[in-house]
Amino acid sequence: MLKKEALLLIPNVLKVFLENGQIKSFTFDGRTTVKDVMVTLQDRLSLRHIEHFALVLEYSSPEQSHQFLLLQDKQPLAHVVQRTHYHGMRCLFRVSFFPKDPVELLRRDPAAFEYLYIQVG
Repeated sequence: MLKKEALLLIPNVLKVFLENGQIKSFTFDGRTTVKDVMVTLQDRLSLRHIEHFALVLEYSSPEQSHQFLLLQDKQPLAHVVQRTHYHGMRCLFRVSFFPKDPVELLRRDPAAFEYLYIQVG
């Protein structure tokens, strides 16, 4: 289990774990959506193109090791947290699909390419 890194330790604050080891915290209310967090992450990480990335929930289950649940842009964060019945989940900013042409991503957005590279390297 990932109890040390639980999804929600402080009410209305979501911790997002990045591939480089950093953790970004976001306060949210009933209107805050997954897309709002994505836009803020885009700004904080100096990414120009985030269409290859998504927020995902990671959890462990006794039957299978790690499972990932892709969050949709329009989902309210409060709803995501309330509907989650798994303990020890954590929220990650991850690649949701690999670009058709990684070299083109490198040309358009070197920071996004580097973040992608960290995950697949």
